[in-house]
Amino acid sequence: MITENTNVKDLLIKAEGLLKGHFCLTSGLHSDTYFQCAKLYQYPDIVETLARELAQKLSSIDFDTIVAPAIGAVIFGYEVARQTKKRNLFVERKDGVMQLRRGYSLKKGEKIVIIEDVITTARTIFETKEALKEFEVDVQGVGCIVDRTQGKLENEFKIYSLLQSSPVTYKPEECPLCKQGIELVKPGSRAGK
Repeated sequence: MITENTNVKDLLIKAEGLLKGHFCLTSGLHSDTYFQCAKLYQYPDIVETLARELAQKLSSIDFDTIVAPAIGAVIFGYEVARQTKKRNLFVERKDGVMQLRRGYSLKKGEKIVIIEDVITTARTIFETKEALKEFEVDVQGVGCIVDRTQGKLENEFKIYSLLQSSPVTYKPEECPLCKQGIELVKPGSRAGK
């Protein structure tokens, strides 16, 4: 169980997954803080603990299937599916567009929870929803390790998170770290930006 003594932030620090510097986030925004949840994936016991905690938060939702966007959330999505005993799928990019591939399919009205590692602008969540649109599924909510949205997406969907964080973000053209000449690092998986 994640307690006050062993919280998500502590686990990220222990796994060297809470980085400080000058980062280009997957959203394209810049920040002095980066959550590299992939560092957690080195430790199956930590992933299991986090997934069990998120599964408890999702227990009030009626859903059939978990869908995670590749590549960052695939491992966590699988473990949350294992903990909730639900079917697990993932979407991935092909030609720059998120798609449900590999022979996966969904039924009309199937109840879905999208699992992500870190959410800032939810761009990947919206792309995941778009990839599922043709199947006419019912997205019940979004689960994640770190929620950086600061409540800005409450009208779009319900987010179930293990850690809510409000690190400062900047539009690239307004970034003081760029103006200071601090090297920009892009540790995420999305190409471009």
